[in-house]
Amino acid sequence: MTVPPPQQSFQLNRPTIIALLYLASFITGITAIIGVVLAYMWTKEPLEPWEANHYRWHIRTFWIGLVYSLLCTLLVFILIGAFLYIAVALWFALRTIKALLAAQRSEPIMAVDSWLI
Repeated sequence: MTVPPPQQSFQLNRPTIIALLYLASFITGITAIIGVVLAYMWTKEPLEPWEANHYRWHIRTFWIGLVYSLLCTLLVFILIGAFLYIAVALWFALRTIKALLAAQRSEPIMAVDSWLI
């Protein structure tokens, strides 16, 4: 009789903390700012080789999301910005979940310079 391998538990590494802060910003509205500040601080001292890639991803996600949101604000006046806010929120959530899953596997993110998902 063989014993199955133990289940891996949730890893609370630094990139995971940033991703959770980003996801929490959908409720609180402010934790994404804390997440990007941590990403900038931790960029200088990655614990694992794959983490530097995640910090760049999180920083880019924050700033690109902010630019997209500002664009939506301008487009609200012609009535399409409100719909685009939903698209930006979905884009932000999908990029954050992608980073969270990669952080749980301790893998770097591929195509870190992409503006897409």
